[in-house]
Amino acid sequence: MKVFRVLFAVGAMATAFLLTSTGVVFGKPEYSKKEKKPCVTCHVTAKSKELNDVGKYYHEKKTLEGAPAPKK
Repeated sequence: MKVFRVLFAVGAMATAFLLTSTGVVFGKPEYSKKEKKPCVTCHVTAKSKELNDVGKYYHEKKTLEGAPAPKK
C-alpha cells in the first residue's frame, strides 16, 4: 500500500509538471500576418516550434515593440 501511495504521488507530480510546462508554444500563421513578419522572426527555423529571443518576448508581451533585435 505504501508503494502505491508513492507511485501515485510521483505520477501526480509528473502530470502537474507536464500540464504547467510553458515550453510548448503553438504559433499561428495569423501572428505572422498580423505583424507582417516571416515565421523565422520568432522561430529558430520556419518549420520549428522552438522560439528564439524575439519569439519568447512576443509570447510574453503579445507585441514586437521593444523586442530584442533578431540575431542573424
